[in-house]
Amino acid sequence: MPTITRVEVQDVRFPTSRSLDGSDAMNAAPDYSATYVTLYTDAPSGLTGQGLTFTIGRGNDICVAAARSLSGMVEGRSLASITENMGRFWRQIISGDSQLRWLGPEKGVIHLATAAIVNAVWDLWAKIEGKPLWKLLADMSPDELVRCLDFRFVSDVLTPEEALAMLQRQASGKASREQALIERGYPAYTTSAGWLGYSEEKIRRLAREGLAEGWTHFKQKVGGDLQEDIRRACILREEIGETGTLMMDANQVWDVDEAIHNMRQLAQFNPMWIEEPTSPDDILGHAEIRRRLDGIGVATGEHCQNRVMFKQLLQAGAIDYCQVDVARLGGFNEAILVLLLAARFGVPVCPHGGGVGLCEYIQHLSMFDYIAVSGSLEGRVLEYVDHLHEHFVDPVRVERGHYRVPTAAGSSITMHAASLAEHLFPTGAAWQLDASPSDR
Repeated sequence: MPTITRVEVQDVRFPTSRSLDGSDAMNAAPDYSATYVTLYTDAPSGLTGQGLTFTIGRGNDICVAAARSLSGMVEGRSLASITENMGRFWRQIISGDSQLRWLGPEKGVIHLATAAIVNAVWDLWAKIEGKPLWKLLADMSPDELVRCLDFRFVSDVLTPEEALAMLQRQASGKASREQALIERGYPAYTTSAGWLGYSEEKIRRLAREGLAEGWTHFKQKVGGDLQEDIRRACILREEIGETGTLMMDANQVWDVDEAIHNMRQLAQFNPMWIEEPTSPDDILGHAEIRRRLDGIGVATGEHCQNRVMFKQLLQAGAIDYCQVDVARLGGFNEAILVLLLAARFGVPVCPHGGGVGLCEYIQHLSMFDYIAVSGSLEGRVLEYVDHLHEHFVDPVRVERGHYRVPTAAGSSITMHAASLAEHLFPTGAAWQLDASPSDR
């Protein structure tokens, strides 16, 4: 295997605030951004590995600086020295430098940066093996998978031995489930019609277009003015009909009692779930909302900082849907452990995909989950937003409301060189047109 000779970290930003793509009650005008990592190697082919973590504009430079500070953990190392024990490597990058760990620990900017580095290693490994990442993971034996994980702080509810047994129970059906995915794809929902900053006319048009394209699950952003939320829900329910599935996402803006009151008003539209109804750190608050909202599922996880918080959300019976984010956790290693924790508690995983590159990432995680961990699609639906995929060499493919299985080697996260150059902040051409830098 090659040696990683150099780590490059770039500040890449897309001016999505100009069209209010991605707007919600908490984040009124985001600029979708990536701390983008490239691992250069001494492979004769010039093979590289790519990884990113997602931010929404200002502060991406801080995340870039954090990723650069971690680059010494992989620079100069052979890939084999990492992949021979990925669990040990993950603990080294999380805890090997106690001074850097202090900045979290295992949360915040330093954890976001860790995800970019760790996921770049996974991308490189999958490319070396000539497999898409989901396939690299699915082809591992249960023993190999468990060696990729660090069970520290969660072994009170899931030990390595228990995880091994879970994976062994699913092993016999892996081939048939893989074939089913190839034939049918993975079920998805669209957020693209429901951004808070869109006009009612645009929401209606996008909902109709979505139905024509085969979508049956739609997500609406809520949490602004309640009466406006009701009007938009009326529009979406009118357009998708009673048989369509509607989800709602408050993006953390409500207090616990406020969330319960508002969702009781919105319950008439039969939402499948309310996502991030309150602070993402409030485990007991989510549990209280779930207890008092009869018939509406509670979903959260895109801002859940680490496996320990997921463990507690699951222990507390606080969520019906686990929305893991592979770029906010410490990369795929930690995300896979959360898949196992969720399976242990019988909670379906519906990963977060609202951000540049996240849809590309989560298709691999969910397909692996179905094949090797959960063995089920019940209650599972994968987020899709239709923004910025054109900037990736191997973008997601969605047909009739289903993700198609990616076939190219790697994690689908490599960007076109021209896209990187155009959106490099602040020198790229996309930012020379910006007349209002104070709004970034």
